[in-house]
Amino acid sequence: MRQNLARRAALVDAAIEVLARDGARGLTFRAVDAQAEVPVGTASNYFDNRDDLLTQAGGRIYERLQPDERTTAESLAGPRTKERIVELMRDIVGRITAFRTGWLALLELRLEATRRPELRAVLTERIREDAEANVRYHLESGLPGDETTVKLLYLSMNWLIVEQLTLPDLLTDDEVQNLIAAAVERSLP
Repeated sequence: MRQNLARRAALVDAAIEVLARDGARGLTFRAVDAQAEVPVGTASNYFDNRDDLLTQAGGRIYERLQPDERTTAESLAGPRTKERIVELMRDIVGRITAFRTGWLALLELRLEATRRPELRAVLTERIREDAEANVRYHLESGLPGDETTVKLLYLSMNWLIVEQLTLPDLLTDDEVQNLIAAAVERSLP
């Protein structure tokens, strides 16, 4: 297996694009090579098999979704109020919907994980880590609400994002913003 980390990352990013565009069934080494604009056969030199590629794509999506240090620091600034949580939820929804192909690829991977135990294990671990980090961050930052609040917001924002990405004409931007505020309001004790 080839070890050029930059090339591997470019191939995994290309796989994410292919997943979002063509679905899991369209994810082939040849499609990844074409998306990455590399010679045919390149992807097969970097991944053991298609399952390996799917698994690595699942991990990479979360790497790309992680906020940078500046964004994290800014999220800690300001009051610890319900209104601040609304701002944070709006930021999260905006940031994730801006990486449309990543989220659509993740949906494809989640569906594929129902048939592939190794992929399911990777996604379960990664998503659990993300959820636990969100709970920990929320509790340590002194924002109002408890673990259940964070989980309810996590689940409701995820489905709102799915609606935005798969049926973008279903809700207006004003409706999305109002629903985010209502979700925060109703999730807090």
